[in-house]
Order: sequence, then C-alpha cells, then structure tokens
Amino acid sequence: MLMSSTAKSIEPAVSVLAHHGKSFRFAGRFLDKQQLEDCARLYRFCRFVDDLVDEVSDADAAQAELDFLKRDLELGHSSVPVVEDFIDLASQCQMQSEVILELIRGIESDLQPVLVSTDADLLRYCYRVAGTVGLLMCDVLGVQDPKAKAHAIDLGIGMQLTNIARDVQEDAGMGRRYVPGQWLGEIAPQALSNPSTRESELLVESAQRLLSLAELYYESGKAGLRFLPPRARQGIKVAASVYREIGLVIAARGFDVSAGRAYVGLPRKLLVACRALLFDPCAKTYAPHQSGLHVHLKGLPYANQSP
Repeated sequence: MLMSSTAKSIEPAVSVLAHHGKSFRFAGRFLDKQQLEDCARLYRFCRFVDDLVDEVSDADAAQAELDFLKRDLELGHSSVPVVEDFIDLASQCQMQSEVILELIRGIESDLQPVLVSTDADLLRYCYRVAGTVGLLMCDVLGVQDPKAKAHAIDLGIGMQLTNIARDVQEDAGMGRRYVPGQWLGEIAPQALSNPSTRESELLVESAQRLLSLAELYYESGKAGLRFLPPRARQGIKVAASVYREIGLVIAARGFDVSAGRAYVGLPRKLLVACRALLFDPCAKTYAPHQSGLHVHLKGLPYANQSP
C-alpha cells in the first residue's frame, strides 16, 4: 500500500498550505490561530487526496489507494497520519460523510480520461472538487445558519472555474479538458497544448465564458459571507477576493490562457485584501439564494433544489 508505506510522518498543516496554496495562506493571516490551523488541516487532506491521483502514474494503483482511503474513512481509523488527523477533524467539526465522499468522487474522476462535454458536467465537477470544500469549511468555521451552505457551494464553484481558466494548457498536458466540448467543438486535450489560430480563438472565448460564469458564483458566495463568524468572515473575504483577482489578471491579458500561468503578486494581494476588508456583506438586505445557480446540481448534498 502506497499510503501506509510513504506517509510515515505528518507535515505541519500550515506548512503544506504555505507551500501549495499561497493565496489561501495569505488570506489565513486574517483568521485566528485555531481557525487557520483547522482550515490548513482540511487543505492538507484535500492536497493529500489530490496527490494520490496526480502523482501516481499507475491509475490502478491510485484507484487502490483511494479505495483504501474510503475504507479508512468508513471505519473511522487510519494508519496514515494525514488521514487519521482528518478523521479527527471531521469528527470534531461534525462533517457530513456524504460531502466528504462527493469530494473524493470528484478527485477520483480525474483517474479517467477527462473530456467534459456540457455545462452541467462542468458545474457538477466543480461542485465535487470545490463546492464540497466550501461546505466543509462551513463546518470548520462553525457556521450555524443552514442558509450559508448554498452560498458556500457557490464560492467554491467560482474559485474552481477560475482555476480551470488559469490551467487550461497545464491540464491539457495531463490529458484533461475541463472546458466543455460544447464550447470547443470537442477539441482533444492534446490540441489545446499547441492550438491552431481558430482553436486559440475558441480558447479565448471559453476563458471569457468561464470567468463570466465564475462571477455569478462569486457574487452568490459573497452574499453568504454574512453567515460567517466575524473573524472568519475577514479571512474568507480576502481569500475569495485574491482568488477572483486571478481571473482579472487573465482578463487583462485578453483572456489569452497561453500567456503563462496567471498569478497575483504580493503588492496586488495587499491592495485586494484592503478592498476586501472594507466590504461589508451585511450592508445590503439579504436576498435568498438563486436556485437557478444549482439547476445542474440535482441530487448533490445541500444543493438548492427550490423551484
């Protein structure tokens, strides 16, 4: 078993966050110490599961590891320190097992050839790999109001759509195409790595479409910030704003996703953080969640199924 033989020790959670999630670590400065530690523990687990899929060349071996992981979660005990720590965190924060399993299913789907076909497929994938994280963050941060959950899903989806727009060519190099085939005329991932002129035009249009869609979900996510405890609200406001800024960097390049990996430098992060901290999500009257944002999420935990 790869997990039991390689995960002999557990790297401090905040160190993992600082190395792999620089935008989130920056935002973590606005959380209190316990909130930061628990959010980092959740991030470390998500990163661990991601790596089981992305860093193992043998898909069958990776699937076996994921099966062991799901078994350990069901048993409530693991010999793998990272997994055991997450089991403790999940129990401490009363996380729902159905949400955790959807997260794993989303990451697990990357073991198969990834050729997203429709808007519905795209949004269900984004729910599984990122909307679920929004739900688990609600548990970690002690959010009590159930109305927060639909908005937390949307914030995760907005971030994942940004991530997909940023990483189109990197994902193509791994044989993955998350941009719906409906938008691209079913272009194969290999073609996205070295696109023709027409394919480049389609990629620009698709990046613009992804980021426009992301804006709808960011707006819903922002509407739900009012349900967070005050200190946690500050950190999540900054995290969401800094991640959204990646999309603005891409937009400033004319949505050219082949122009290198988009990132937000520290001076710009500080400016974005200042603006975010001045935003008061409670200043406007709360409008109920727009169920249309979840029309493609039927049957998934905590999706808004209202007519």
